[in-house]
Amino acid sequence: MRNEDSPRARLAALSTGFRRDYLDHAALTAQLRAWADTFPEIVRLRSIGTTPEGRELWVITIGPEPDRVRPGVWIDANMHASELSGSSVALAIAEDVIALHLDDETVSGVGLPRHLRRIVKDVLFHVMPRVSPDGAEAVLTTGRYVRSVPRDSRLNRAHPRWIPEDIDGDGLALYMRKEDPAGDFVEVAEHPGLLVPRTIDDPPPYFKLFPEGRIEHFDGVTVPAPDFLSDTDVDLNRNFPFRWAAEPQQRGAGAFPTSEPEVRAMVEHATRTPSLYAWLNLHTFGGVFIRPPGDVPDDRMSSYDLAVYRQVGQWAEELTGYPMVSGHEEFLYEPGKPLYGALSEWAYEQRGALSYVCELWDLMARLGMPRPKKFVDYYTRFRREDWVALARWDADHNRGRIFRPWKRVRHPQLGDVEVGGIDRRVGLSNPSYEELPAICEKQSALMLRVASLVPRVVVSRVEVAPLREDVTELTVVVENHGYLPTYGMQHAKDLPHNEALWADVICDGGCVLEERGTSHRSVGHLEGWGRGIGDAGHSIFFPASQGSATSRTLCWVVRGRGTATVRIGSCRTGHVERRVGIGGGL
Repeated sequence: MRNEDSPRARLAALSTGFRRDYLDHAALTAQLRAWADTFPEIVRLRSIGTTPEGRELWVITIGPEPDRVRPGVWIDANMHASELSGSSVALAIAEDVIALHLDDETVSGVGLPRHLRRIVKDVLFHVMPRVSPDGAEAVLTTGRYVRSVPRDSRLNRAHPRWIPEDIDGDGLALYMRKEDPAGDFVEVAEHPGLLVPRTIDDPPPYFKLFPEGRIEHFDGVTVPAPDFLSDTDVDLNRNFPFRWAAEPQQRGAGAFPTSEPEVRAMVEHATRTPSLYAWLNLHTFGGVFIRPPGDVPDDRMSSYDLAVYRQVGQWAEELTGYPMVSGHEEFLYEPGKPLYGALSEWAYEQRGALSYVCELWDLMARLGMPRPKKFVDYYTRFRREDWVALARWDADHNRGRIFRPWKRVRHPQLGDVEVGGIDRRVGLSNPSYEELPAICEKQSALMLRVASLVPRVVVSRVEVAPLREDVTELTVVVENHGYLPTYGMQHAKDLPHNEALWADVICDGGCVLEERGTSHRSVGHLEGWGRGIGDAGHSIFFPASQGSATSRTLCWVVRGRGTATVRIGSCRTGHVERRVGIGGGL
């Protein structure tokens, strides 16, 4: 086979450039369809819903026999409209998994040893590269700020508010500045045009800063304060049905849990897929992984779950350079006020998944900002010197994509203003195009390693021994060779869908079970071999294993001659089968 005809070459030829660019919906759809059409034996594309603007909510499933239930992982991205790089990373993970199935010896960049590659190939990957296609399209085409989705279903809309619009005719809706003696922004001398918060030592001129657009219900005098949800009322990451709270307790919550079609489609699909053991929710920016719980301190968390998160956090920092932090201890925007209705909390608490958020793009570290005690304080403690460093980095390493020159225009409501300023899309909300390939590679390497943690139920031994004439004892040993237990995360063990293993024996060909009522019996959950980091069993004081907690030995007495099929599993793990001869059968 010529090199250009190899499966890997065919895969490379299908790329639409997502590792170096941010795709619109048409290009993203074309990429997914190209994979599904070219590799139908391992790739399945389905729409789990449609947005109000008519765009499909795509989920791509990767792995042979996609209908065969087995442990799987979920990756989603671009729930917040401006956070486009998550889609590129999700697509990169998908591409690497496809490559793994095509030629597991030459997967570049993922750094998996051979035995882990074999494990990961039996994990089903579910990838939703863009949760908010309507929002992403608005951001890509106009540059305007959209938190999640470009729609507003509020009935109370009589108040004055900002509506982002293109004022100067350049096709973008960025920022406006207007000179005002009471302005709270000032230009810095080092970078003309760069606005920073004003101090008492700054001489005039001073400016007020607004989104480029118009004021709805403007009375000719009163200018409302801009708000990040001024004309888009919902934050999709506050609309999930775990610990949901309505407005005003939680901004952007939506009318009710899963009121938004994007969220409802995800929840319905995931609820019908109980086999998800890990869940990656991709956002930007910051360069950090955020883990549950978001509402209580770590001392109220399962010690096993915490130990597993420590292990994932160690890999995360080694492979990506990003730390993993507690959502409660380092990522509350307001002390004592947890975020309600968040996806990662729902995936952990109600779906039992090893879930976490990744805030891609470690911009603050690139600017040399010292890490605060609480990671979330990075966002509110952006100093003047940090703005100057950002402008310098933008000019030197990002081709000036963030800071646009100001242009004087006549605003129909505010009079003389200047339009331009910050374009968040490339370099601020998302990494530069030049930085994107390395970020994709590192994040994929981590996710494939996390996928290798799922439980693996195997029938390790089958014995058939005669007891007496025409009577046989059938012994089956079932084991979990995976890192995680069959129930996944400890706190989720009692969730209704977190079914323990059951064993079924089907006899045919003339043999029957001697004891009635034993053809369907409970196996229970099996522990995994993994203990995370900091588990008491690995303590220096008394290191010890878990005994036989990873296995069960099952016995049946069978009368006659024929075959017996043993089927063991659950709705979460899928099932394994062994067929054996009884009394000389098979």
